[in-house]
Amino acid sequence: MQKWFEEAKLGIFIHYGIYAVDGVAESWSFYNGRLSYEDYMKQLDGFTASRFDAERWAELIERSGAKYAVLTTKHHDGVALWDTKQSELSVVKKTPAGKDLVREYADAIRGRGIRCGLYYSLIDWSHPDYPSVFEGGRAPDDPSAANRFSSPADGVQRPQAWERFLAFNDAQLRELLTDYGPVDLLWFDGDWERSAEQWGLPEFKQRLLELRPELIVNSRLQGHGDYKTPEQGLPITRPEGPWEFCTTINTSWGYVPTDCKYKSLGQIIRMFCDCIAMGGNMLLNIGPREDGTIDERQEAVLLGLGGWIRDHEEAVFGTGEGVMTRYYPGGSTLSADRRTLYLFVRDTPKEGVCLKGLCNPIRRASVLHSGQELEWDIHGGVPWFDIPGTTWIGLKPEHTHEQVTVIKLEFDEEIDLYGGSGAVVTHN
Repeated sequence: MQKWFEEAKLGIFIHYGIYAVDGVAESWSFYNGRLSYEDYMKQLDGFTASRFDAERWAELIERSGAKYAVLTTKHHDGVALWDTKQSELSVVKKTPAGKDLVREYADAIRGRGIRCGLYYSLIDWSHPDYPSVFEGGRAPDDPSAANRFSSPADGVQRPQAWERFLAFNDAQLRELLTDYGPVDLLWFDGDWERSAEQWGLPEFKQRLLELRPELIVNSRLQGHGDYKTPEQGLPITRPEGPWEFCTTINTSWGYVPTDCKYKSLGQIIRMFCDCIAMGGNMLLNIGPREDGTIDERQEAVLLGLGGWIRDHEEAVFGTGEGVMTRYYPGGSTLSADRRTLYLFVRDTPKEGVCLKGLCNPIRRASVLHSGQELEWDIHGGVPWFDIPGTTWIGLKPEHTHEQVTVIKLEFDEEIDLYGGSGAVVTHN
């Protein structure tokens, strides 16, 4: 795992493709029969990218506070956003856009010092060789019930066709990793439709690392990825190892004009705090319109999140996961030397902020965004049994941030927390 990823905290996901023309679900809309494949592909004729401005995208991502971005270079529909030599199905060759969007994106992102990530669908529901085998090589009892885009409906598997498809994937990935400058992260999707053996793992991943030794690969590689990617449902228990929570601003990945169920800026900031409090990153998605512009509501969320991060950079970057929620339920982060604790306060407290189990004395307490010093008091405790009291920090309504407030607690030594169940006081 590259250190930059674990320190990044925020990435921006970009789902951009022909599905934005009619505002339909990316790829799944034809796979699940909500519209015909032919009608879905008619969107090629309407994809213009006429106002696509990679520099504006990069500026917005930089202002959001994100340290990396991930663009859908090809979704399950098989439509490539770059000038691939392996297929005619690209926006360069088949749409009025007629240009290599991946190149412009990659150049603009790197120009802002943002790490370059590329999403690539392992499955391709448009490729004639893809539906040539069943998952794990096992035919179902009723092959005719299989989806024709992913499996051989006649029940007859064609191993040679599958090998051709694997070679096609290898060739496209080689293009992306060698022709577009340094790629820091590959974000795979679709591994579930085939087994690790069918994908040729772990040799497949090794070939990628030979092209780009410092490459990071997400978890959707049948157990051979570098970090976990829980989606839409925020983890309740911290995933083991490095991880990233990917989520949408509304309910859709691609641009759907009728989807007005937007999360508020406050909700997004709270989710972000939950992620970094558990030592993870958040990968927040935007779905540009077909012309390349970004919905003003999505842009406002990114700018608002960036504003909050700038007010609280010290609690975000250069920190690790905080104390367990049994000590403080609101979430927190810790400085690298473990001598500064940052408490996230999500609402205006009625009677201060409570921190349990703190053994070492606080040197200073303050509100991070304003520098306002705070008073604190300790109630209870049995010091001769090394049982600490309860710490109450006097945060007042006028001290709070309009979104999430951060309290900064500074210590002379590394933070020390009590984890016992208390004891009967037998002497004083």
